[in-house]
Amino acid sequence: MDSIISVQDVSMHFRMDKNHTTSLKEWVVSWLKGKQQYETFQALNHVSFEVQKGEILGIVGRNGAGKSTLLKAISGIYRPTSGKVITAGRVAPMLELGSGFDPELSGHDNIFLNGAILGFSEEFLKTKYDDIVAFSELGDFIYQPTKTYSSGMMMRLAFSVATIIEPEILIVDEILAVGDAPFQEKSRARMMELMSGGTTVLFVSHNLDQIRTMCDRALWLDHGEVRMIGETKEVCDAYEQM
Repeated sequence: MDSIISVQDVSMHFRMDKNHTTSLKEWVVSWLKGKQQYETFQALNHVSFEVQKGEILGIVGRNGAGKSTLLKAISGIYRPTSGKVITAGRVAPMLELGSGFDPELSGHDNIFLNGAILGFSEEFLKTKYDDIVAFSELGDFIYQPTKTYSSGMMMRLAFSVATIIEPEILIVDEILAVGDAPFQEKSRARMMELMSGGTTVLFVSHNLDQIRTMCDRALWLDHGEVRMIGETKEVCDAYEQM
């Protein structure tokens, strides 16, 4: 079976400012004097795995393990320092609430802006617009600037845009942990609907019950390396015992 996601020996390094400069002026002065110093932080270290079409892969790990960095590399937001990521389908990343939204624009306008970023035409989004607004439950708030939205409202709009379009690959970072309980359940049901329809899902969560319930396999990331990948129960049990 062909993989829809192939992560091949991916490493990700970031340069960090050792001078702890807090302004552009300080950085320029330090650079001109030749005193700018950096240290390298390795967020991912030779990570490799495959995901099959229609599979739900849960990703677990402590804070700082590299989970979000990995998702951004798969989404195309980050380019790996080495190695490569191959995806065979349209990717809808839900990584940071409101990413891709303009806070000055209304929810209405941001549907078309965010949809365009995800690669959809205005004509297509118009056919889906009423469904997106209805799912978000924002009502007349859809015409207000998103800078006035609570985090829960922003999450509902982001989730509605990303999932109403039925992407081939859905990448979710803790999104179900935000918002009130009824919408969390509604979101879970929508994700289950997408999963049963063949959408491939990468799902990061600190809630192991969600991982156990929703995922076919699990990957345990530890200090930027794959500690374990396999059957969900085995990985979650091992992770819990740490």
